[in-house]
Amino acid sequence: MALPCARCNAPLPAWELASGDTAACTSCGSSNQVRVFPAAVRSSVPVPSETALDGEAACFDHPAKRAVAACRHCGRFVCALCSIQFGDEVWCPACVVGRAGAAHRANPDTSCALYDSIAVLIPWFSLIFWPITIITGPGAVVFSILKWRQPISLVRRNRWRFVVAILTGLGAATGWVLLIGFMFASARRGAR
Repeated sequence: MALPCARCNAPLPAWELASGDTAACTSCGSSNQVRVFPAAVRSSVPVPSETALDGEAACFDHPAKRAVAACRHCGRFVCALCSIQFGDEVWCPACVVGRAGAAHRANPDTSCALYDSIAVLIPWFSLIFWPITIITGPGAVVFSILKWRQPISLVRRNRWRFVVAILTGLGAATGWVLLIGFMFASARRGAR
């Protein structure tokens, strides 16, 4: 299983995923906050979980396996495969997925502002009220340059929208420079 880097989409190394909450990308060097189930980074060697004997606590999701801990939020017993440990707390998969209680911290925000789409739409929507393109044209160029290194999306996308936004913004700015230059030239001719 390979998790992609949030910045360059290169696969993050397994040793980084197993070592903690952050993983450094070997391609671009960016730091990624990673929260994965322990079974996702374990090798193909089976998890050493023992069969629950009569009278012993069993895992909520795997009734035949011996429980190794209880969920911090709901109290369900979990086996070694299901236990998700963050710091000194253990949570069950259901609480992490359901974002229950303190497990809310385990789920980073799964939405991402689509800066590339915002940058390309600013100059095009401003054409409805064309006089404001004097501001939105250069604004789209500056916005695209500032947000170029930001993560674009949770899914793979490329930066072509930024390029379109920069070209559109430069086109709008050039149009205004030419229009203002033409107005000054015609006013000059009219004054003679």
